[in-house]
Amino acid sequence: MIDYNNTITDSAELILSEIHNPDVLKQFSQEELDLINNEVKEIHYEKGQKIIQEGSRPTGIYCITQGTAKLYKSGFNGKEQILRFMKKGEIIAYRSLLSDEDFASSCSALDGLAAVYVPEATFHKLLALSPTVSIELLKKLAIDLGNAEKTITLLAQKTVRERLAEILLWLESKLGVDENGFIKISLTREETANLVGTATESAIRLISEFKSDGFIEVIGRRIKLLDKPRLIRLGEGHVPI
Repeated sequence: MIDYNNTITDSAELILSEIHNPDVLKQFSQEELDLINNEVKEIHYEKGQKIIQEGSRPTGIYCITQGTAKLYKSGFNGKEQILRFMKKGEIIAYRSLLSDEDFASSCSALDGLAAVYVPEATFHKLLALSPTVSIELLKKLAIDLGNAEKTITLLAQKTVRERLAEILLWLESKLGVDENGFIKISLTREETANLVGTATESAIRLISEFKSDGFIEVIGRRIKLLDKPRLIRLGEGHVPI
């Protein structure tokens, strides 16, 4: 089952702080320091703008400082398969750099997003010089692997109704809620169906059923969870009371 209370360490902030750590910086050559000053920069993306492209070669990592992004793969028919969402404090593209592979997926901004770009040479040098960063990325890799295993189990062993309950709980846990209690993301019904692993028509019907059952409130594309205890029981495979 997805851990709804799991908190992810602010890996991006750690990397950025280590780049400015005097004890770390003094181990860089002047040429490397010049590279940091010239190429480590904040980049802003508009909603829908692509940050990385599946199949292209990575040149560095992106540390999200503001906004939300989605990581996804494109199928043979052009349909997107959303893998996960990423928010402030997370890192984009680090796995591809560590494995020396082309990007296996694409990533685009879901809203106005800001990220600090760290070039490959600086990133690898930082790993060599900072045990703190190295250990943090190992932990992040382990967490990502565990989450991937949970996703496979979710899609393979649970009904569509159970999967929707889990996904809604995960979205709230991952992205938080606004001042009115709605999950901080606006998804189309197609994107929701994509996450759950079902047809768009089925997702629309299930969301309507969840609304009628009193599990959620829906306004346009915004969703608020009204009865999390019953959603949790449903996600665990138990018939809700």
